[in-house]
Amino acid sequence: MLDRRQFIATALGLSAATITSPSAAAAAKTYDEEVKSSRAPLQTVPRDRELVRFATLAANSHNTQPWIFSVRGNVIAIAPDFTRRCPAVDPDDHHLFVSLGCAAENLILAASTLGWHADAAVDGDRIVITLEEAPQGTSALAAAIPIRQCTRAAFDGRPAAPETLRRLEDACREPNVAAILMTERTAIAGVTDYVLEGNSAQMRDKAFMRELVSWIRFNEAEALATLDGLFSPASGNPSLPSWVARPLLKLFFTESGENKKYREELDSSAGVVVLAADRSDKSHWIAVGRACQRFGLQATALGLKYSFINQPVEVAALRQQFGASLGLGERRPDIVMRFGTGPDLPRSLRRPPELVMQS
Repeated sequence: MLDRRQFIATALGLSAATITSPSAAAAAKTYDEEVKSSRAPLQTVPRDRELVRFATLAANSHNTQPWIFSVRGNVIAIAPDFTRRCPAVDPDDHHLFVSLGCAAENLILAASTLGWHADAAVDGDRIVITLEEAPQGTSALAAAIPIRQCTRAAFDGRPAAPETLRRLEDACREPNVAAILMTERTAIAGVTDYVLEGNSAQMRDKAFMRELVSWIRFNEAEALATLDGLFSPASGNPSLPSWVARPLLKLFFTESGENKKYREELDSSAGVVVLAADRSDKSHWIAVGRACQRFGLQATALGLKYSFINQPVEVAALRQQFGASLGLGERRPDIVMRFGTGPDLPRSLRRPPELVMQS
């Protein structure tokens, strides 16, 4: 059976080597340099730029990086950048504010390693973080910030040890946020059914598909031009010229193909975690983001991979039914993640602090 790259080459009458050309290799090297720069070890100075750089390495929906940072003295504020919202998949900006919470958690953890205690408060749409000098600390979670990634690939199916599960669950502890961790195959199969139903609904939604495709970066040059978005190789797909990838997208990006992929990914996972806040408002969504980010960092520190499977919470018609199946009652399920042992994939890019900071 032909692999995806061979199939594309055959369809175009090209050799597989042509798809991975010397120019593509050169672009990949430049891409790698950009990744290395954004994920370099944390430096003491310049403090504000470094803290913002580490904050931007947080998980965020579609890698839209929907944040604006401002600094006054020892106060750093994180505000939403509504020009980067995704109204089709995230009409109430739920994921946007979860993303801000993820960024805040990164910043707080990074600050502690530089000798600053960070106190965070929600002020309307903003997260206001006040820094106070404190003893310099060490943190496995902070160390995981530059290497954390969402891994959209099959895992190896190995179960996680009880101590690993305990530490993952502990990482999610956040006031007014509940974590439901599932490792039983029957429970994961139940989540899988909702993921596939949600994925089918989204792929039949033209507005959702247009929005999703608008954030896909098919090759290194596209990704480097914007420093954001969903880089195809980061999802296990080949890097291709846009003129090749866009016409062929419908051949590979199909409802049945994606459902097969999600079933394989969940079947190979060690477990699934669902986060749900006590209330559904911006401050609680931010709290979910902080718990979500710590989960990803703890998984990374333990040598695990993880990825989001948020279809059951993104499709409004499924959300309440999915929550009820988990015993959440009227509470909204906020975030769904799977985890396990898996491969390394190319990392996504981030915009530099100069592009996300304002005076």
